[in-house]
Amino acid sequence: MRDVSLQRWARLFGGLWLFGTGIALMVNARLGLGPWDVLSQGVAMRTGLRIGTVTMLVGAAVLVLWFFIRERPGIGTIANIVLIGQAINLTLPILPEFESAPLRFLELLLGMLVLGLGSAFYLGARLGAGPRDGLMLGLHRRTGWSIRVTRTVIEICALAVGWLLGGTVGAGTIVLALGIGPVVQFMIRLVGPREVAPSH
Repeated sequence: MRDVSLQRWARLFGGLWLFGTGIALMVNARLGLGPWDVLSQGVAMRTGLRIGTVTMLVGAAVLVLWFFIRERPGIGTIANIVLIGQAINLTLPILPEFESAPLRFLELLLGMLVLGLGSAFYLGARLGAGPRDGLMLGLHRRTGWSIRVTRTVIEICALAVGWLLGGTVGAGTIVLALGIGPVVQFMIRLVGPREVAPSH
């Protein structure tokens, strides 16, 4: 039982670190980001804070909203807020910058694969929903909207605000929107339990 517990901790922390590393690769590719990362990047550009720091602050702000929708965080929720942002901050400065569009696109794809692998490990730990998922589930229960509609509305709002603040929306945003679901599903089948749902 102790070994199982240690394995879950390893999945949680390792998965979250990989998740943040994947985001850093996609930011570095400069081809577009997912909705929440567009928001974090936009706020970072306006405030001068590092994008990983903003990611943590956005996660904390979303967690405050849990109080109003009666969601309860787990240890994985807190770890999600802290580790993903730290991984972004520590990984971005050491990544080489590519000017070649094909290399940047490959970096985007690599980031998506690393993020998907991190999701599979993190979700397999089952130690608490990420702050954004908790918001989605809480609103779903409070409004009666379907999960699909709730998620879509939340992500469109995050994308719109991030874009207005100057976050990067581009071809990569479309690639992520279409590709991240299948990638996460494949990685879950490869390394994790099957009955889980996306985290970030």
